[in-house]
Amino acid sequence: MTYFVAVVDHGGITKAAQALYISQPSLSQAIRTLERRLDTTLFDRTGRRLTLTEDGRVLDVAARRILADVERAKQKVAAVRDLEAGRVELVTYATFSIHPVIEFVQRFRARYPNLTVRVNDAEGPPGVHAALRRGEAEIGITDLSVEHAGMITIPILEQEMVLALHPDLATDVPDPVTRAQVRDFPLVLDLGSRASAARTGELLGAQNVVVDCANQAALWQFVERGTAGTVVPRRVAEKQIPGAVVRSLDPPLRRPIGLVVRPGDLSPAAAAFVETTTAAPWEA
Repeated sequence: MTYFVAVVDHGGITKAAQALYISQPSLSQAIRTLERRLDTTLFDRTGRRLTLTEDGRVLDVAARRILADVERAKQKVAAVRDLEAGRVELVTYATFSIHPVIEFVQRFRARYPNLTVRVNDAEGPPGVHAALRRGEAEIGITDLSVEHAGMITIPILEQEMVLALHPDLATDVPDPVTRAQVRDFPLVLDLGSRASAARTGELLGAQNVVVDCANQAALWQFVERGTAGTVVPRRVAEKQIPGAVVRSLDPPLRRPIGLVVRPGDLSPAAAAFVETTTAAPWEA
């Protein structure tokens, strides 16, 4: 199509070949091949200057449209490659929907304001793993204490887990509070998450989990209203549960958080997300 349009614009093979930096025989052969494939004559060759036949005029319109579409496609690809457009697909679960996902996305968007982020929801670490395996997302944000076989894991930070409780329930609770003491304290937790349940296992007594709640916002409301305490990251306790009293755990309980990706090359947007997320340390 490029050769054909060049011949039309320059009115002949010689000038078109010079403009295209190819030999005149090569261009003549290309035009003849095109005519043979289309089973028609595109140029009237009776005069000194080539002119289009009726079929040639039809092709001229189509050819220019094709070349314009190709140029637009090239520009779109370049925009994605140069991170001027595109989208990164993340997958995580409710436990990390506030911290650290929001801060990860904020840092990324501050650096790449033209890129879109989609955060997909999954059922715990197994759901994250499955979404990556199915190609529904490129990057998972998850608990790295859980095995992610066949995936590449990128440690980012460790969350310090603390006991958050209403002031009325905190009167006789020391700081730090031992894990054994927590086993006698009423808690609201998400026991449906195997990762969370396994990590908080030492804090579970015979009957101290009075509410099993998978909804994070509702879980925090139970704490705010004095129903029970909960075990959450310090950042979440201090920023998302107004008025909550925070008690450190003894010995400390930490949860490793990081990114999980499939082996192989990431898209430019996903690679940029990994780079910005690992570029500087995060507050736990």
